[in-house]
Amino acid sequence: MFDYKLLAALAAVVEQAGFERAAQVLGLSQSAVSQRIKLLEARVGQPVLVRATPPAPTEIGRRLLNHVQQVRLLERDLQGQVPGLDEQALPERLRIAINADSLATWWALATAEFCATRQVLMALVVEDQEVGLKRMRAGEVAGCVCAAERPVAGARSVALGAMRYRALASPSFVARHFAAGVTAEALARAPAIVFGPDDQLQHRYLAGLGVTGGFAYHLCPSSEGFVRLTEGGLGWGLVPELQVRDALASGRLVELVPERFIDVPLYWHHWRNGGELLAGLTEHLRRAAGGALVQAP
Repeated sequence: MFDYKLLAALAAVVEQAGFERAAQVLGLSQSAVSQRIKLLEARVGQPVLVRATPPAPTEIGRRLLNHVQQVRLLERDLQGQVPGLDEQALPERLRIAINADSLATWWALATAEFCATRQVLMALVVEDQEVGLKRMRAGEVAGCVCAAERPVAGARSVALGAMRYRALASPSFVARHFAAGVTAEALARAPAIVFGPDDQLQHRYLAGLGVTGGFAYHLCPSSEGFVRLTEGGLGWGLVPELQVRDALASGRLVELVPERFIDVPLYWHHWRNGGELLAGLTEHLRRAAGGALVQAP
């Protein structure tokens, strides 16, 4: 049988990105947390953590974290059926990986009612939609919104719809860089804005216009900051249509090539053995996201 105090220590170290903060969350000394990790490693016969900054789970550590995530959710179901088992009666905290653009647009309205009625707290981990699934694979989160369709072992994926991205810039930027018209060559020369190293939207957009090779761009790892930089005339970029309807209507932003856009499909991933809570959230998201995202014809 597992000693769940040891597994809780492992989960806390990974989730809190270090032993010191894990100790604070668990109400233990840092040395006590370290001892629990060592005892867990002794019992499984191999390391469960890579001692780096931040600590990262090993392969066996990831399997144990996956197990902990699912046990927490199953315990939540049991406590709902047998309230006397929950001595603290604290709300469940769901760790969810989500892309920044979803967080900046449709996510809040899609989950507010669910969290209120189910008394659920969220711990959101922001990752680019192309790489968010790595958090599921590492056992760090109970669910994930990302662009990958294929789930990791032990999980399921549900299609939510697609985020539509349009190439936008400020009127002053257009006047400065596209006085002769918006062409593929002019786009390749004008500075772009890219969310981060994993963001390939601008690359895909230019490739669709026949442009290959490098291009100049600003890096801005913030959805709100991305829009502010675009409105400020620092560059052009692929922006979620949901996020800039007012800016387009007011003329603060203009579309560069109206007939060309990119739809990025989004999927909700969750553990199969996540219990009734995750099943309920899955159905809620399926309905709520459908009203905000672009649906397949």
